Amino acid sequence: MRKCNALIRANTRQLDRDISQLKTLDSKTRQLIINASRRAERNPSQAKQANAETRTFARELVRIRKQSSRLNTSRAQLQSVQMQVNEAFSVRKIQGSLKKSTGIMKDVNTLVRLPELSATMHQLSMELVRAGIIEEMVSDAIPDNEILEDEEEEVDAEVDKVLQDILRGKLSQVEAVKPEKPLEEEPMAEEEFEDQEATLKQMRGRLEALKS
Repeated sequence: MRKCNALIRANTRQLDRDISQLKTLDSKTRQLIINASRRAERNPSQAKQANAETRTFARELVRIRKQSSRLNTSRAQLQSVQMQVNEAFSVRKIQGSLKKSTGIMKDVNTLVRLPELSATMHQLSMELVRAGIIEEMVSDAIPDNEILEDEEEEVDAEVDKVLQDILRGKLSQVEAVKPEKPLEEEPMAEEEFEDQEATLKQMRGRLEALKS
């Protein structure tokens, strides 16, 4: 039981760290969206480019929030597994034998299929098999490309909703802004563009790291 609980606690701590990092990314991405919107308001000639940036950042924000939701759900399932494992061992002390649990098997099957927990959950499943709590080894992790394909369709559908929530309707106002007379397009300063590209690349790197 000690080894099982140790593995569960290790997974829980890892999930807590990942969830905390995602909260930080969420806050930073929201600010990037707001900054791009403000830049469009200050300079209508850059509104088109700024709107494109807000949508790019919004897509990243939707992905971040979906990942955070998955991890929070996984954490709750992990806590459920721990409670059921402890209950199973408590019953053994009273009855002298362990009763196999289909509930634990179902939860472990779900958790082991997540890339974030696959390795340590495989270890936990082996310990549970040895203890006689579950009967069989669990299935392999879900391929990352399957998760990403399902995500992309949902992300596209939620971008506008996220932007409206953050900008409180300002996005439509920015899109409607047109200069009274044609203005020469003012390109974004090279340093500013490179900074935003670097920030976006860094965010994506962190998000991918949390999925691996």
